[in-house]
Amino acid sequence: MITERYVNEICYRIVGCSIEVHKNLGPGLLESIYEKCMIEELKSNNLEVKSQVIIPIYYKGKDLNTILKIDLLVEGLVIVELKAVESMISLYSAQLLSHLKLTGKPKGLLINFNCQNITKQLVPIVTEEFSKLPVE
Repeated sequence: MITERYVNEICYRIVGCSIEVHKNLGPGLLESIYEKCMIEELKSNNLEVKSQVIIPIYYKGKDLNTILKIDLLVEGLVIVELKAVESMISLYSAQLLSHLKLTGKPKGLLINFNCQNITKQLVPIVTEEFSKLPVE
């Protein structure tokens, strides 16, 4: 059964993987490099991960024949958006929230690798779907 606790545990493991990648690579590389390393780290921690997941866009029930790509989908539940930017802006959080709403996923993590301490720039976001899950 999928619970808030289960989703949070997955996120905890994802954050641990991002810390490991950052510890090994440091800041200043391209987002695509961090993405490849995150995929490897997540897989080595027995987490199912899909990258560059294509999401079709529907508007008022009509398929618009356009797509959205999300960086990583972990365990089919958590969207992970990766950044390698000098500073985080509110637009990135807004984009992740839109991705979560469009996919119906309960939680997302916005992770910036271009920093000294990855946990200080990590942004977790939950949706109404998360609040609908049982706690335990």
